[in-house]
Amino acid sequence: MRYADPSANRDLLGNRTLLFIFICAFALVTLLQQILYGRNYIKRVKQSELFDRWRSLQMCKWAMNISEANQFKSTLSRCCNAPSFLFTTQKNTPLGTKLKYEVDTSGIYHINQEIFRMFPKDMPYYRSQFKKCAVVGNGGILKNSRCGSEINSADFVFRCNLPPISEKYTMDVGVKTDVVTVNPSIITERFHKLEKWRRPFYRVLQVYENASVLLPAFYNTRNTDVSIRVKYVLDDFESPQAVYYFHPQYLVNVSRYWLSLGVRAKRISTGLILATAALELCEEVHLFGFWAFPMNPSGLYITHHYYDNVKPRPGFHAMPSEIFNFLHLHSRGILRVHTGTCSCC
Repeated sequence: MRYADPSANRDLLGNRTLLFIFICAFALVTLLQQILYGRNYIKRVKQSELFDRWRSLQMCKWAMNISEANQFKSTLSRCCNAPSFLFTTQKNTPLGTKLKYEVDTSGIYHINQEIFRMFPKDMPYYRSQFKKCAVVGNGGILKNSRCGSEINSADFVFRCNLPPISEKYTMDVGVKTDVVTVNPSIITERFHKLEKWRRPFYRVLQVYENASVLLPAFYNTRNTDVSIRVKYVLDDFESPQAVYYFHPQYLVNVSRYWLSLGVRAKRISTGLILATAALELCEEVHLFGFWAFPMNPSGLYITHHYYDNVKPRPGFHAMPSEIFNFLHLHSRGILRVHTGTCSCC
């Protein structure tokens, strides 16, 4: 009698099962490719449409719409109030305050006498104090722009994260600086948290002459100590430069506001924070070096920064969304975005 194998018809992970798995995997990969291609196609179309619209806008001379600008600034005053809360001060952060961090919301920093003395008594700037302000980003759109003179002509200039302003770049980016921000990660990576030699960091700051230094000391618990060391360094070298710290509640409020306008990011950019503050502190705001695309409006490829082509960490900021909002504000006459060659002075 012939013996029959009971497993012969089960095809346990046999040919039919493997064929079925292969077909499903192939279908899934094809679907993903189509989705990704569709997203990239939509992105290319949207970017092309944006460039076309932006070129049309640039053909018209920009003019500030005072009514629109005042209405927008009134909204910022209610939600954010930079003239009162941009920096931590002795007035808005009294001695003994249990200050909540922006991100590490469970963390609390107790404001003791030593830290309290580092704060200015009140905000050094008031509403619409400056007639014309320039907020200078670091985008490659600034390269060969010849915007240095126009930036220098502003009454007040904000810069982001210790950008180079040496002679090599001055024709495009200018030199005037009134406030320069410092990301604590720069201090950690380039200057060893200021735990060793401090003179190299001090020399970098001297490039900006008497500009105030602004840091997010209370963004999270990691930022605090290294940010406070900046104050000690400048005091040790008897520098006249002031050191200020973003108020964490101001940063929370600004993030919430832009989230309501569609800017969804792990963190909004320093440039967006400064532009928001400038809209309250200045009558007229001009943005330079703000662009989030690999090509300029003319379709020419540009570097990511005006000084290098190092890309940011993906997914941290939502730069295209920020730029869309800036261009919308430009079209309404609330601020001016510069993306072409300047012809000032």
